[in-house]
Amino acid sequence: MAREVIVVGAGPVGLMTAGELRLGGVDVVIYEKLPARPRESRGASLTRRAVECFDQRGLLGRLGETEPADAHFGGVPIDLSMLTEDHRGARGISQFRTERMLEDWVTGLGVPVRRGYEVTGVRETPEGVVVGFEGPDGPGEDTASYLVGCDGGRSTVRRLVGVDFPGPEPTRGFFTADVTGIETRRRRIGENLPDGSMIMAMDLESGVTRVVVYERGTPPKDRDSLAYTDLADAWQRLTGESIHHGECRWMSCFTDASRVAAEYRRGRVFLAGDATHVQPPAMAQGLSVGVQDAVNLGWKLAAAVGGWAPDGLLDTYHAERHPIGAQLARNARAAIELRLTGEEMQPVREVLGELVAHKDAAGHLAGVLSGLGIRYDVGAGEHPLLGLRMPPGWEVVRAGGGRVRIGELLGAARGVLVVTGGSVAGRVAEGWADRVDVVSGVWAEPAEPALEAVLVRPDGYVAWTSPGSERGLAEVLGQWFGNARTTARLG
Repeated sequence: MAREVIVVGAGPVGLMTAGELRLGGVDVVIYEKLPARPRESRGASLTRRAVECFDQRGLLGRLGETEPADAHFGGVPIDLSMLTEDHRGARGISQFRTERMLEDWVTGLGVPVRRGYEVTGVRETPEGVVVGFEGPDGPGEDTASYLVGCDGGRSTVRRLVGVDFPGPEPTRGFFTADVTGIETRRRRIGENLPDGSMIMAMDLESGVTRVVVYERGTPPKDRDSLAYTDLADAWQRLTGESIHHGECRWMSCFTDASRVAAEYRRGRVFLAGDATHVQPPAMAQGLSVGVQDAVNLGWKLAAAVGGWAPDGLLDTYHAERHPIGAQLARNARAAIELRLTGEEMQPVREVLGELVAHKDAAGHLAGVLSGLGIRYDVGAGEHPLLGLRMPPGWEVVRAGGGRVRIGELLGAARGVLVVTGGSVAGRVAEGWADRVDVVSGVWAEPAEPALEAVLVRPDGYVAWTSPGSERGLAEVLGQWFGNARTTARLG
């Protein structure tokens, strides 16, 4: 059966990608090799920007109750209270809960999730991509205009298309498990031990405790040989406490490997999430960065399917997201060394602690960790919002009455042009009315610096401001939203 896009992988990133595509009107299907939704919870936290991504699609309320997450780098705390913006993420969210929410969303949008379909081959043709699979009824093939691999760190799609996945070999092995029936002191951001070992315990839900143990000198482990007693024995050696009586609901291991794919795009095949970047969960960012990959790619790929993508738009996915993946891999390596090297690293920890006591240093590092510091190249200009995400909590009082948050305006995954004052920007944008919504009104709180008009991309990032941008609005609209369908009336 021909589809416009096939997404491989029904984890959070694959589901988010499919939802973004469907909002853009794309006929999309998800292939997942597992026959049923897993109960595991690899990711248990979300960064602030990932929370905002869910919010701007109206999904945050569906996720249910969350707990604010503190910030740290390699175990060195960052005081977020000194910052003007809220950089706190959310923790205690099982990946199972995130996946359930996202699957309910995408299936409600009409996206089929085909479980038990394992991809076995990929070949590109002039018209699209042919995907071979092994399904419940045996082998088969499907065709699509594009393919997106969201199938994890051991991505089959990445391997089949031959994209390199460079990075250092792992040297450390960690245990992680979800356990019920234990009582232990919570160590939510982890606790460094003098010899370079580390332990963590945090609440998930329904009496489940996420436990992570690294005992210095432990090499990478084979997942198939794991036993709960390995983790419980290590925990007792490091803390003196026994958790052997706990019931292990899920267990896995991870390493200190950090890798980033050499290419996020190969022709008509794209990669996102752990298929493009893997790292130890030293900063709890992997799932969140993957969600942001999906939000960056979805509207651009929908534009290509819809026939209005300007030249080069699809290439901006790699150009914008690959540096984020590379930064994530570098930072994860740095955080692991800072956290898991013994007392000989203590002077470095103390220096970093002194630095982040200063607002500017704390703000920079918090922006890296939260995702709020991401700035894309959208052209020259002086306004500080250019290239950053538009604060979703800013409110506009519409010309016809009523207040609306920027986050709410992005629910349809379309461009948004907010026009205030006497700006003629709304008339310039008339030719893009099928792709860009124009909202007229005034800011509920005065914008600083002044902001008469702002163009926000579907992923929430600011592409143009007035005043501030050196290029005209029509040029910027053409760069991100293609050719105008009608001529603007400027008279």
